[in-house]
Amino acid sequence: MIVVSDATAINHLGRAGLIFILPEMLGIVIVPSAVYAELQAGETPRAVREIVEAKPGWLQVRKATFVVDAELDQLDRGEREAILLAEELKADLLLMDERKGRRIATKRKITIIGTLGLLERAAGLGMVDFRNALNALKSSDFYVSRDLEADFLKRFPAGEKD
Repeated sequence: MIVVSDATAINHLGRAGLIFILPEMLGIVIVPSAVYAELQAGETPRAVREIVEAKPGWLQVRKATFVVDAELDQLDRGEREAILLAEELKADLLLMDERKGRRIATKRKITIIGTLGLLERAAGLGMVDFRNALNALKSSDFYVSRDLEADFLKRFPAGEKD
Protein backbone atom coordinates (compact mmCIF):
# COMPACT_ATOMS: atom_id res chain seq x y z
CA MET A 1 0.00 0.00 0.00
CA ILE A 2 1.30 3.47 -0.88
CA VAL A 3 0.51 6.04 1.81
CA VAL A 4 1.40 9.73 1.67
CA SER A 5 0.96 12.02 4.66
CA ASP A 6 1.05 15.70 5.44
CA ALA A 7 2.43 16.85 8.79
CA THR A 8 -0.67 17.09 10.97
CA ALA A 9 -1.27 13.41 11.74
CA ILE A 10 2.41 12.69 12.34
CA ASN A 11 2.67 15.75 14.57
CA HIS A 12 -0.35 14.94 16.72
CA LEU A 13 0.15 11.18 16.87
CA GLY A 14 3.77 11.78 17.88
CA ARG A 15 2.80 14.24 20.59
CA ALA A 16 0.06 11.92 21.88
CA GLY A 17 2.32 8.86 22.09
CA LEU A 18 0.35 7.14 19.33
CA ILE A 19 2.88 7.25 16.49
CA PHE A 20 3.14 3.44 16.56
CA ILE A 21 -0.22 3.34 14.77
CA LEU A 22 1.32 4.57 11.52
CA PRO A 23 3.84 1.78 10.88
CA GLU A 24 1.67 -0.93 12.44
CA MET A 25 -1.38 -0.06 10.33
CA LEU A 26 0.09 1.49 7.22
CA GLY A 27 3.64 0.16 6.93
CA ILE A 28 5.70 2.75 5.05
CA VAL A 29 4.48 6.34 5.22
CA ILE A 30 5.84 8.71 2.58
CA VAL A 31 6.09 12.44 3.21
CA PRO A 32 7.10 15.11 0.73
CA SER A 33 10.26 17.06 1.52
CA ALA A 34 8.24 20.13 2.59
CA VAL A 35 6.46 18.06 5.23
CA TYR A 36 9.74 16.55 6.39
CA ALA A 37 11.19 20.05 6.80
CA GLU A 38 8.05 21.16 8.68
CA LEU A 39 8.39 18.21 11.07
CA GLN A 40 11.98 19.24 11.84
CA ALA A 41 11.29 22.96 12.28
CA GLY A 42 12.04 24.64 15.58
CA GLU A 43 8.38 25.22 16.40
CA THR A 44 7.61 21.51 16.03
CA PRO A 45 7.34 19.84 19.44
CA ARG A 46 10.55 18.18 20.54
CA ALA A 47 8.96 14.70 20.80
CA VAL A 48 7.99 14.87 17.13
CA ARG A 49 11.36 16.23 16.01
CA GLU A 50 13.08 13.37 17.85
CA ILE A 51 10.93 10.80 16.05
CA VAL A 52 11.70 12.34 12.67
CA GLU A 53 15.42 12.85 13.41
CA ALA A 54 15.69 9.15 14.37
CA LYS A 55 14.82 8.41 10.72
CA PRO A 56 12.54 5.45 11.45
CA GLY A 57 12.40 2.89 8.65
CA TRP A 58 8.68 3.39 8.21
CA LEU A 59 9.08 7.09 7.28
CA GLN A 60 10.29 7.86 3.78
CA VAL A 61 10.88 11.27 2.25
CA ARG A 62 10.28 11.96 -1.43
CA LYS A 63 10.43 15.10 -3.46
CA ALA A 64 7.19 16.05 -5.18
CA THR A 65 7.38 17.27 -8.75
CA PHE A 66 6.45 20.94 -8.81
CA VAL A 67 3.40 21.76 -10.87
CA VAL A 68 1.85 25.19 -11.37
CA ASP A 69 -1.72 24.80 -10.16
CA ALA A 70 -3.87 27.70 -8.98
CA GLU A 71 -6.12 25.39 -6.96
CA LEU A 72 -3.19 23.99 -4.98
CA ASP A 73 -1.79 27.48 -4.40
CA GLN A 74 -4.60 27.93 -1.83
CA LEU A 75 -2.85 25.41 0.43
CA ASP A 76 0.30 25.58 2.49
CA ARG A 77 3.40 24.05 0.95
CA GLY A 78 3.21 20.75 2.87
CA GLU A 79 -0.40 20.07 1.93
CA ARG A 80 0.24 21.08 -1.67
CA GLU A 81 3.24 18.75 -1.97
CA ALA A 82 1.39 15.90 -0.22
CA ILE A 83 -1.41 16.08 -2.78
CA LEU A 84 1.04 16.32 -5.68
CA LEU A 85 3.05 13.39 -4.35
CA ALA A 86 -0.09 11.31 -3.78
CA GLU A 87 -1.06 11.94 -7.40
CA GLU A 88 2.43 11.26 -8.70
CA LEU A 89 2.82 7.99 -6.80
CA LYS A 90 -0.81 6.97 -7.39
CA ALA A 91 -1.09 6.58 -3.62
CA ASP A 92 -3.70 4.30 -2.15
CA LEU A 93 -4.22 6.71 0.73
CA LEU A 94 -3.51 10.32 1.68
CA LEU A 95 -3.38 11.09 5.39
CA MET A 96 -4.65 14.64 5.77
CA ASP A 97 -6.89 16.50 8.20
CA GLU A 98 -7.12 20.05 6.85
CA ARG A 99 -10.54 20.69 5.37
CA LYS A 100 -9.48 22.67 2.30
CA GLY A 101 -6.77 20.16 1.41
CA ARG A 102 -9.17 17.25 1.85
CA ARG A 103 -11.73 18.94 -0.39
CA ILE A 104 -9.18 19.50 -3.15
CA ALA A 105 -7.77 15.96 -2.83
CA THR A 106 -11.25 14.46 -2.96
CA LYS A 107 -12.02 16.49 -6.07
CA ARG A 108 -8.86 14.95 -7.59
CA LYS A 109 -10.13 11.47 -6.67
CA ILE A 110 -7.47 10.81 -4.04
CA THR A 111 -8.59 8.52 -1.23
CA ILE A 112 -8.20 10.31 2.10
CA ILE A 113 -8.16 9.32 5.72
CA GLY A 114 -7.86 11.70 8.64
CA THR A 115 -6.29 11.18 12.03
CA LEU A 116 -9.65 10.29 13.60
CA GLY A 117 -10.45 7.82 10.85
CA LEU A 118 -7.07 6.22 11.40
CA LEU A 119 -7.75 6.00 15.16
CA GLU A 120 -11.14 4.46 14.45
CA ARG A 121 -9.51 1.77 12.30
CA ALA A 122 -6.82 1.18 14.93
CA ALA A 123 -9.49 0.80 17.61
CA GLY A 124 -11.39 -1.62 15.39
CA LEU A 125 -8.23 -3.74 15.19
CA GLY A 126 -7.82 -3.63 18.98
CA MET A 127 -4.64 -1.54 18.80
CA VAL A 128 -5.99 1.32 20.93
CA ASP A 129 -8.96 2.27 23.05
CA PHE A 130 -10.64 4.92 20.91
CA ARG A 131 -11.78 7.17 23.76
CA ASN A 132 -8.38 7.12 25.47
CA ALA A 133 -6.59 7.74 22.18
CA LEU A 134 -8.93 10.62 21.38
CA ASN A 135 -8.25 12.18 24.78
CA ALA A 136 -4.50 11.83 24.21
CA LEU A 137 -4.88 13.51 20.82
CA LYS A 138 -6.92 16.35 22.26
CA SER A 139 -4.23 16.89 24.90
CA SER A 140 -1.80 17.45 22.00
CA ASP A 141 -3.90 20.43 20.88
CA PHE A 142 -5.59 18.36 18.18
CA TYR A 143 -8.77 20.19 17.23
CA VAL A 144 -11.95 18.26 16.69
CA SER A 145 -15.35 19.93 16.46
CA ARG A 146 -17.95 18.89 19.00
CA ASP A 147 -20.18 17.47 16.28
CA LEU A 148 -17.42 15.37 14.74
CA GLU A 149 -16.27 14.16 18.14
CA ALA A 150 -19.85 13.21 19.06
CA ASP A 151 -20.23 11.36 15.76
CA PHE A 152 -17.12 9.26 16.43
CA LEU A 153 -17.98 8.67 20.09
CA LYS A 154 -21.39 7.27 19.13
CA ARG A 155 -19.52 4.41 17.52
CA PHE A 156 -17.53 3.83 20.74
CA PRO A 157 -19.99 4.00 23.66
CA ALA A 158 -18.50 4.58 27.10
CA GLY A 159 -17.70 1.40 28.98
CA GLU A 160 -17.62 -0.68 25.80
CA LYS A 161 -14.34 -2.27 24.81
CA ASP A 162 -13.15 -1.15 21.35
